[in-house]
Amino acid sequence: MTINEFLTKQYDHIILMAKKICKGSPESEEVAHYIISEFIEREDAQALVDRNEALRFMSGMIWRSFHSSTSPYHTVYRQKGRVHPKQDQSYYELDQEDYDFEKDLVIDQTEKILKNMSLKGIHYWYISTLFKMYLKESNYSELSRQTGIPRTSISHAVEECKKYLKEELKKSGIQWKH
Repeated sequence: MTINEFLTKQYDHIILMAKKICKGSPESEEVAHYIISEFIEREDAQALVDRNEALRFMSGMIWRSFHSSTSPYHTVYRQKGRVHPKQDQSYYELDQEDYDFEKDLVIDQTEKILKNMSLKGIHYWYISTLFKMYLKESNYSELSRQTGIPRTSISHAVEECKKYLKEELKKSGIQWKH
């Protein structure tokens, strides 16, 4: 017997079983339909039908789905006590012209280049690390105090990193305007 034949033949029994397990809850039919859809997608569904274990297995699925507050059914359909905040509509109202796609592309590519630099060797790791620190604190003297590295060394490393980033961005076909 195929899965579809089994479900067609046992549909009324599955609904009745759900009503009993859910103690007559108005939700019982919904639980039964959820379990049927989940059962169909199981890789071992046909094997369970062939071994005459499908109904017993489905009864366990119904019981766990209805009585457990951590079941997928509960998470998707009930979500007791869960409050969903109202979405900020301004996000959806953004005008596409206000968004700078080029800037986003430059930022993404720059992050990738910096990540690759840190894997390229100690020198590239050094200049990329100082450049990232410079992005957070753009005062060479303050960075020198924080790291103990001479101010001039920091400025040379940052400038070298900028030059390297510009070259790599250019190779990618991206023009850095700054």
